[in-house]
Amino acid sequence: MGARLKLFAVAGEPSGDRLGGALLAGLGAAGADVSIQGVGGPEMAAQGMSSLFPYDELAVMGIAEVLPKYLHLKRRIAETAEAAINSGAAALITIDSPDFGLRVAKLVKAAKPEMKTIHYVAPSVWAWRPGRAAKMAKVIDHVLALLPFEPPYMEAAGMSCDFVGHPVVAEPVASAADAAGFREVHGIEPGEPLVLVLPGSRRSEVARLAPIFGEALAGFSARLVLPTLPHIRGVVTDLTRGWNPAPLILDATDLSQKRAAFAAADVALAASGTVSLELAASSTPMVIAYDFNWLTRALVKRAIRVDTVTLVNLVSETRAVPEFLAENCRPAPIRAGLEAVLTDPDAQRDAMALTMERLGKGGPAPGLRAAQSVLRALS
Repeated sequence: MGARLKLFAVAGEPSGDRLGGALLAGLGAAGADVSIQGVGGPEMAAQGMSSLFPYDELAVMGIAEVLPKYLHLKRRIAETAEAAINSGAAALITIDSPDFGLRVAKLVKAAKPEMKTIHYVAPSVWAWRPGRAAKMAKVIDHVLALLPFEPPYMEAAGMSCDFVGHPVVAEPVASAADAAGFREVHGIEPGEPLVLVLPGSRRSEVARLAPIFGEALAGFSARLVLPTLPHIRGVVTDLTRGWNPAPLILDATDLSQKRAAFAAADVALAASGTVSLELAASSTPMVIAYDFNWLTRALVKRAIRVDTVTLVNLVSETRAVPEFLAENCRPAPIRAGLEAVLTDPDAQRDAMALTMERLGKGGPAPGLRAAQSVLRALS
């Protein structure tokens, strides 16, 4: 039996904690004897890691939110880097949260250049700000990518990179019986159109998109279901109060109910983001719509390098999913898009199935693939 492998991992938000938990479980499944230290949440704790400090201290986004906590975050970066340097670990693994993780990696590389640095989740340099890859390559040796077309971008910048699969392919999906049960519980007839409404998970997104979505759906001959998270439920309730038809608001933390709603829906109207992959996993046809504040819109328009931001379109190399972005994110075209999808719901099926296949469905679990990639990088 070989020596125990010491690793130091850093995850700063729930999505990173889930990736980290699956990675640590994958290392165990791969037969590695691992000792893990670092920063993470409950998923990583379940795999035996004790967090240096509560990881939710790092889950801040946006300049207005970060500025009051800047000095505290800076201290946490230094504290985390020092712990990594003194840990005796063979590698530092930073997971998602690049604003925090890559600053830690920079300090670690400066003090201990021989320590391997691995980043889990490639930056979307294929979409905008391609210079991020070269900047990251100064402090990161190896990258674990979620999307199959990302490794060449990382390798061109000087890092090794493996596509390890997207976690969405390992998540359970509801059955046809679950979908039928959802409709029955909520009094939705089998043939009655059901629209899933997903205006985002942040207050700013919901505040911007809910009025547009509501107008697009005004008088729509369908039942509306809107899963949302507890921290924005009040905002969602206020913003949808005048909607006609009124939406059924669900608790999205009830995953079995959320998955059943996804499977039961005939079409989804969703904000841009990884939710498009969740919808594809449940074979739910979709329309994607998104708008930004005026400044971000101007910056994105200048920086964007692709003609679609919907991951289903990008991964399947089709443009099967209609999207309405920025100045096109308006009620009339969105409504027309929904009506077109309801008329031909099968038009997206092949693209969604191909997306899931290309993201690793049917193959080894992404956590195991990530673990195998880490072990190869350290061999």
